[in-house]
Amino acid sequence: MSVIRETDLPGIGRKFLIDTEEGDRFIVILHEDGKRELFCPSPEDPEELMRVMTLTDTEARQLGGIVGGMNYQPTALEKAEHTLDHLSIEWHKLKKGMKAIGRSIGELKIRENTGTVVIASIESSHKQTVSPGPEYVLAEGMTLVLAGERQNIQTLKRMLEAGDA
Repeated sequence: MSVIRETDLPGIGRKFLIDTEEGDRFIVILHEDGKRELFCPSPEDPEELMRVMTLTDTEARQLGGIVGGMNYQPTALEKAEHTLDHLSIEWHKLKKGMKAIGRSIGELKIRENTGTVVIASIESSHKQTVSPGPEYVLAEGMTLVLAGERQNIQTLKRMLEAGDA
């Protein structure tokens, strides 16, 4: 499982340090003006960071859609006047052995037990389902798009592993 650590950078924005399951590490700095900078360790000196790229807000959202497997650009968000400080949206892949596989969203009582919602799913066949209902059955290889507060999403991820209802 990848690990993401967040740090506030007063007057600059927020720093995200990501360690992937494959052992890679990179850093994203999200500036208050919407600019994003991506860094990775230097091949010569892993303690030294080198900037990989700088992205505008629009470019970062487009890249996020590509990486997340969604063909969607949320243009309405660019015009939003209010931000939802506690809302997180995360993608979570259902892997072999997870106890929630074969069970429905309603059976697991996802919203009731965690306060999060499944806003979409992407099946291994690439079929996308937006706003799956309580009868929707979870399958191995499926990626769920989850929305809620960060700690509640983490609770849901643990629940999916254990299959607790």
